[in-house]
Amino acid sequence: MAAQTSMALKLKQYSDLIIAALIIGVVLLIIIPLPPSLLDFFLILSMTLGMVIMLITMFTTEPLQFSIFPSLLLVTTLFRLSLNISSTRLILGDGAAGKVIEAFGQFVVGGNYIVGAVVFIIITVIQFVVITNGSGRVAEVGARFTLDAMPGKQMSIDADLNSGLITEDEARAKRERLQKEADFFGAMDGASKFVRGDAIAGIVILLINILGGFVIGVVQMDMLITEALMKFTILTIGDGLVSQIPALLISTAAGILVTRASSDGSFGSDLSKQFLNFPKVLLLAGVILGVIGLIPAMPNLLILSMAGVLLYSSRTLMQERKKKEIADQQAEVAQSQKQQKREPENVFSYFQVDPLEIEIGYNLISLTDESQGGDLLQRLAAVRRQCASEMGILVRPIRIRDNMQLSYNAYVIKIRGVEVANGDLMPGHHLAMDPMGQDLKFNGIPTTEPTFNLPAWWVTGQDREFVELNGFTVVDCSTVLVTHLTEIIRQYAHELLGRQEVKELVDVVKEKQPAVVEELVPDMLSLGEIQKVLQNLLKERVPIRDLVTILEALADGARINKDPDYLTDNVRQSLSRSICQRYTGEQGKLSVVTLHPKLEQNIQEAIQQTQFGAYPVLEPQLVRKLLQKLNTVIEDVTMRGANPVLLCSPRVRLPFRRLIERHLPNLGVLSLNEIPANLEVEAIGTVSID
Repeated sequence: MAAQTSMALKLKQYSDLIIAALIIGVVLLIIIPLPPSLLDFFLILSMTLGMVIMLITMFTTEPLQFSIFPSLLLVTTLFRLSLNISSTRLILGDGAAGKVIEAFGQFVVGGNYIVGAVVFIIITVIQFVVITNGSGRVAEVGARFTLDAMPGKQMSIDADLNSGLITEDEARAKRERLQKEADFFGAMDGASKFVRGDAIAGIVILLINILGGFVIGVVQMDMLITEALMKFTILTIGDGLVSQIPALLISTAAGILVTRASSDGSFGSDLSKQFLNFPKVLLLAGVILGVIGLIPAMPNLLILSMAGVLLYSSRTLMQERKKKEIADQQAEVAQSQKQQKREPENVFSYFQVDPLEIEIGYNLISLTDESQGGDLLQRLAAVRRQCASEMGILVRPIRIRDNMQLSYNAYVIKIRGVEVANGDLMPGHHLAMDPMGQDLKFNGIPTTEPTFNLPAWWVTGQDREFVELNGFTVVDCSTVLVTHLTEIIRQYAHELLGRQEVKELVDVVKEKQPAVVEELVPDMLSLGEIQKVLQNLLKERVPIRDLVTILEALADGARINKDPDYLTDNVRQSLSRSICQRYTGEQGKLSVVTLHPKLEQNIQEAIQQTQFGAYPVLEPQLVRKLLQKLNTVIEDVTMRGANPVLLCSPRVRLPFRRLIERHLPNLGVLSLNEIPANLEVEAIGTVSID
């Protein structure tokens, strides 16, 4: 027993070499003459292989369980053709081809070689016209549908990965399985041509053997015409049957394999389960046969017997179904009695809302398909890294889903299920923007750049090269969408920062600098209070990447006052260098616009404390006039090439920012305490309403 196990392990270890040697041996069969006894063995082996292959396909539950079938089909076809050549050599050379071929010829012909030839031709036609053509067409359609469905399936896998339903390894395994499925159906489409060629070769070999054998028998072996025709016809038909029966089995196996959908059971279990699932059909068929069996000219006994079998089967199946229904009802009643208190319906899944998601139209699916050159998924991963490095926020995986209700080229960006931005893209085109305002004529489709609402054009081919040479900025569709998404994240970063994200960021700091966190949380401030301060910073686009400095400033300020506005200003003073660096020009100067002292005094006196923080309560006309004047000053300064910020006193800064943030969201508002001592400040404008 141990010796047999050792031998099996050695054979398994060198299986690749053994298989390669066997395939080379199959090719050598074409050249090397075989004795009749060895040919008999190989013919029986061919029939056995055909039978085993067909049975394997009947017990598979999905095509990929037998993914080697296309290559195996080629090898078995080559094996049968090699045996055909060897048997032809024996038939024409010796007038005999072993016991297997002779036995098949005698059994089928039955003393009438014309009947045998007709039977062989019918078998060949069935294989060639019916099974081979049908399975080839099914394989072709399956390959086409599989390839067409790949983008949608890949997008579904990526969406599950982005939403966290599956891991990276599971996503990679699903992608590999999807690729293998496409490769399998594509290979089956080509492999079906082997079976068709095999059937054609069988017919040609049949004609050659009969005609060649007839000539050799009459001319070389001095046989009578009828004797030669009888002998070589029997041998040729036997040879053809021995070859075509395995071919018929394998082509049937190919048809079964490509026509089967994935299921939980084998072909036999599925057939019996589904075929006997309609007892009323059997009842109707039995009644029809019973009526036909009453016709005098019909074989009454046979037809009535078949009708009786159908009626009995229908009655038995109906009784079993009724018993099953009664048993199910009893089990349901018992379950309801056992469960006295009905548990509430699980509706928690409906409360899960994605923090950030993108819905795309049908034409934009190609942007997510790597096989079509789409790189949107990699770009989204880069966006998350960019947000972490620039703003210091943790952006959850961004879900992408297709929405057939959108127009084909549209996309929608949602935050917590609510649309915040949208746009249109044109796959296959590039977006061209003119930063210099040239009056250039070219073949482009006018549009509006979705992020900053700038005039732009969709261009392709030579127009793209032309506008690039003329100084236009040209970007692809993925870049347009990613740029829009990045700007949306910057704008709504404070909404994406929840308590869970704050906890994870604080835990990262705690790993390397535990003293900072242990002093602050939870004794001095809760996660919710820290979250409010961080949200205030992000609302004014202040990066929170230096979380250690932020937490230390919070620990220092919380000893005096825990008001979020006070803590926010205290943190901003600690981050003064990084805040001012965003607004400093190339010459290292900070260009500022100031408020007139009288105006600033009026604003300070109007500040009132509300539940949402300090806010200046001014007359509507005064606010309107103030905003108009401020907007005029900012536009004038911007036209001179400066990037201004508004400078005011610490007490006025945050309330005034809240006053203007709806109308001038991108204007930076700094206090005097946030200006580093070594930074040069240049006052280039003053806002006054007098």
